[in-house]
Amino acid sequence: MKKISIFFLTLIFMVTSGTVINAQTSKVKLVRADDKHKVDVLVGGKLFTSYQYPQNLEKPFLFPVYAPNGSVITRGFPIESRKGERVDHPHHIGIWFNHGNVNDLDFWNNSSAIPASRKDSYGHIVVKQIVKAKGGKKGVLNVIANWDDNKGNTLLTENTKYIFSGDKTSRTIDHITTLTAVNGTVTITDNKEGLFAIRVDRAFEMPSNESLIFTDDKGNPTTVKATDNTGVTGMYTSSTGLKGDKVWGTRNDWVILSGTRDNVLTTFGIFDHPKNPGYPAYAHARGYGLFSVNNLGQNAYDPTQEKKVYTLEKGQSMILYHRFFVQSGSELTPEGANKIFQEFSKMY
Repeated sequence: MKKISIFFLTLIFMVTSGTVINAQTSKVKLVRADDKHKVDVLVGGKLFTSYQYPQNLEKPFLFPVYAPNGSVITRGFPIESRKGERVDHPHHIGIWFNHGNVNDLDFWNNSSAIPASRKDSYGHIVVKQIVKAKGGKKGVLNVIANWDDNKGNTLLTENTKYIFSGDKTSRTIDHITTLTAVNGTVTITDNKEGLFAIRVDRAFEMPSNESLIFTDDKGNPTTVKATDNTGVTGMYTSSTGLKGDKVWGTRNDWVILSGTRDNVLTTFGIFDHPKNPGYPAYAHARGYGLFSVNNLGQNAYDPTQEKKVYTLEKGQSMILYHRFFVQSGSELTPEGANKIFQEFSKMY
């Protein structure tokens, strides 16, 4: 009897400490559909997301993205518009990775909204090969893509590995990208438009009664109009303890966004990595639903900081590590987010 009591006391300690016992992982399955230019990612038999690389759009992306309870967390526009959502910034699609100034080309703002006469100022990302798409306890998707100008000249090759995992209440994406200069010198110049980003569903926006105008690096304005706040419940929290709009333009190990959709509390976060250039990254986190972290801009967020320019000579590479995590049904506390960050920091 005494031995049983000791066992249960030990078990209780392990569970409450949250450091030893983890929820049982779910099997990950990757399903290629080359004719549709996508790879579906299923966790525990349920669609988590799809890696999509349509030939008529300017970059690849993960869309849609679902929380473990089945609620969609990405905005539908411009792929699958939903009633009541915002229709600004058509370049904000699902989860994506790019930057606003690479050899003076804007990869971030390129979209179908840019007229052909102005396309030469923008870059686009073209998927060249799905190297690996394998499931198991973790799913691994390895992709090769080119960062091209409008004439098809390649500036960078991108080698990205997505590592997908999950259990009954959470999903994780580790995104590891190697960018290599292939045809000469490439400069990545300080810019607020970057880097690893998600555009969220209306439920995860922050309530606001203001119409706002945002201007990109080329001076092009975009108006985000005030709209009905019914069901809008989002709130940002940063690793430095800031909340809401105060998170924007600050440096953090992580930023999380919490909100309620379909009557279920859901939290998702983006985690930086100490090996990244520009660590800790700046938060490009807007209340209207853009949630991004940027390692390659600082003066654009804080004019008192040096303007950074990263130079890659031909053959040189830059590696960036980010983690996306989403949890349903319970709050992800700052303590919990710190544990995730520490785990991620030691993995690569």
